Amino acid sequence: MLSPLPSPVSGRLPVWYQVSQSLRAYIVHRSTGEPTRLPTEAALARYYGVSVATVRQALSTLEAEGLVSRHRRRGTFINPRAYEPRPLRFLGTADTVVAQQVSEESRLLSRGTGPAPAVFAASFGDDAEVAVFRRLRYESGEPSSYAENFVPLHVAERIADDDLASAPMTMVLRDRAGLELGRIENILEAQRSTPHLADLLGTEPDEPILLSTNLTFDTDGRVVDAALIHYRGDRFRFALSLDLA
Repeated sequence: MLSPLPSPVSGRLPVWYQVSQSLRAYIVHRSTGEPTRLPTEAALARYYGVSVATVRQALSTLEAEGLVSRHRRRGTFINPRAYEPRPLRFLGTADTVVAQQVSEESRLLSRGTGPAPAVFAASFGDDAEVAVFRRLRYESGEPSSYAENFVPLHVAERIADDDLASAPMTMVLRDRAGLELGRIENILEAQRSTPHLADLLGTEPDEPILLSTNLTFDTDGRVVDAALIHYRGDRFRFALSLDLA
């Protein structure tokens, strides 16, 4: 049987969607050398406790995305180049970014210092100590996102706790700390929620969430903020408008 697979499906989202997300996660994170042939539809149905029709709907979605190929009497196979993420760049103004980050309430959960996570080590240096802000944002009284910001110590000295009560970090850096911002780099990807994030965001473990990994640079090209923002999948929509004229 496939490994690792998450626990059986819950009742909060369409069952076929949960099965497709589980299989997608396996395809993306499987180790080199693991079998490329998936278990039979009947075996997957037994594992998840769902009907074969539900499994077929999930597999059809993955096939449409090019992640798997289905062959009658042979089975379902993971495509060799099934998941090679290709970056998509979105260009806009800082005001556009700020407008999307503003929330009704932002609660500061903790403020401290420590090393930057490995994903940002190249930005700050392996041994660099940074300020760490952890905040929970609310919309209509319910959690909508959880943000972890990693900021150079000399920049954090200009930031008061009250500054983070409602304003997004981009606005705080520009308008409160007085920094001249040059650009923002952003990567948005889907992930499964962890028990810790599920508790913070009011979701169930393994539900899909959106992770936004951000780097904010000043006009001299120095990183002044690195952020990991976890959005509830059912409360966040990413929209893109392109002017082709």
